[in-house]
Amino acid sequence: MPPRLDLVDLDQPTLEGYRRFISCWLSRDAGPTFIVDPGPVSTAPLLIERLRDLGVKELDYILLTHIHLDHGGAAAHLLEAFPSARVACHQSGRKHLKAPQRLWEGSCEVLGKVAETYGEPRPVPEESLASMDDLVMHGILAVPTPGHASHHLSFLQQDVLFLGEAAGTFLDLGEGRWYLRPATPPRFFLDTARKSLERLLALEPMPLKLAFAHHGLLEGQSLELLTAARDQLLRWVSVVRRIVDQRPDLEFDILADQLVQQIRSVDPYFDRQDELPEDIRVREQDFTRQSLLGMVGYVKNESTR
Repeated sequence: MPPRLDLVDLDQPTLEGYRRFISCWLSRDAGPTFIVDPGPVSTAPLLIERLRDLGVKELDYILLTHIHLDHGGAAAHLLEAFPSARVACHQSGRKHLKAPQRLWEGSCEVLGKVAETYGEPRPVPEESLASMDDLVMHGILAVPTPGHASHHLSFLQQDVLFLGEAAGTFLDLGEGRWYLRPATPPRFFLDTARKSLERLLALEPMPLKLAFAHHGLLEGQSLELLTAARDQLLRWVSVVRRIVDQRPDLEFDILADQLVQQIRSVDPYFDRQDELPEDIRVREQDFTRQSLLGMVGYVKNESTR
């Protein structure tokens, strides 16, 4: 029996455009009942209420693709509501779940007001952490997909691949069309991200469904999407490299505007941003600059090697 999937949106109403963005997946009826990425602390009460409305009385697992505040911040709060659940994440993320102070301080430094809106995570008890062997016994495969974060995992259950941010940010535009943007971090390494996508492209059989953290489900176009995500990274870095080589001392704000214009001319999936609602488009413009900042840093460091 294929898993029954529910998407719970975790909108942040005080942040412009933060709707159809942060979400949590619920999987049940095909083995253990689990959620993927419970989101930030700020929407933990909403998520718990929504899970109760969906008839969830117990959770077996809380899976974290990575521990960033908008994905794993609410893990300890979910454990209070579902104490028998166990939290699974990459081995290197476990210490930050048990003692989240450094994660919180670093997030505040980078994200500022956004981190404060998300809320400070509470510690996850050691005894509430699961091993990857536990997941394998239940037919859930953790696939290492570093790129957006060094500790990033994707999770495969039957024909569903829970991607986190391994393939960037996705939005369904209807009629088989979708918007796609890379989610590259401040310290970006192209080969690492590319190899992660190639690892997903090598899955046999190719999963029928792709479940994104940001945002939604794509069914029947997995090969096309994952190929597009890989090629998108290569295309963006190529444009960044060309423009930075031409104007290495250009101020980033001016550089970013030029990069966006050039990238839109070669990337049909990203060029669909004009089809997004205005508030979401504003949000995406901000995240686009963040992604470009990581790529510019990568290209500049590359030139000094």
